[in-house]
Amino acid sequence: MSERGSGEPELGSPDAAAPEVAASDGFVALPKQRYGLELLAVLGVSYGMSGISALLSFLRAQITINRGVGFRNVATGPINSGRKTEFQWLDILDQLAGVLSGLLPAFLAVVLLMRSPAGRGLGIGLDKLRGRELLQGCGFAALIGIPGLALVYVARELGLNAQIVVTDFPDVWYRIPVLLLDAFQDGVAEEIIVGAFVLTRLRQLGWTNPRALAASAVLRGSYHLYQGYGGFIGNAVMGIIFGWWFQRTRRVVPLVVAHFVIDAVSFIGYVYLHDKVSWI
Repeated sequence: MSERGSGEPELGSPDAAAPEVAASDGFVALPKQRYGLELLAVLGVSYGMSGISALLSFLRAQITINRGVGFRNVATGPINSGRKTEFQWLDILDQLAGVLSGLLPAFLAVVLLMRSPAGRGLGIGLDKLRGRELLQGCGFAALIGIPGLALVYVARELGLNAQIVVTDFPDVWYRIPVLLLDAFQDGVAEEIIVGAFVLTRLRQLGWTNPRALAASAVLRGSYHLYQGYGGFIGNAVMGIIFGWWFQRTRRVVPLVVAHFVIDAVSFIGYVYLHDKVSWI
């Protein structure tokens, strides 16, 4: 029988091999290698793989361009898609399942942050909703969205962006609600994973703020490469601004709100304008 106290791990047990470290702020700090593994795991089921897929799409587009077809004539697949069948209730459930699937990687990131919080509100500001954060989010949406729209126009005119097919959702009564849910899912998933989780784990791995910010911004740009150079640059700049804010405040909610507003306007605007405005 072991002479160790009941609160001590046995030698050779997982807890003994990878002991937890008490953080100075009272929270449990995990060994650094676990932070790295968690980061790889979350990105592996979310935006890391999306970045690889987008890069491959970008390379295919480059081959097409080299054959004499301009980037402006390359069309992306729809960002949002839907279908209309005789089983409407199943169509709706399909869309809701897609939204849930998109939220699950963010849920995984939150669960991992609960294991080793980096401060109050899991270190990312999920303790309580502050009213001013909604206004801050709308301000960020205007700051990013308006210049972003101009960038899309310029990039299309210069042939630096593909023709972005935002949605091919059929004209059904639930189209707008589903597009709003998609915008919500995008905002929650991207800002919690690419912004809050990535920047938090990189800081816990000992990365400097500028280095972590650059990595997060490049990641954000990478999974938009399928849109072309403009898509990469615009989203990387967005990542720098959003990431700087998060590093300064540790509050992710305004960024979720901003992302939701930007995507909601983009999705719904495309539905009503793409047949009326040539570059949309």
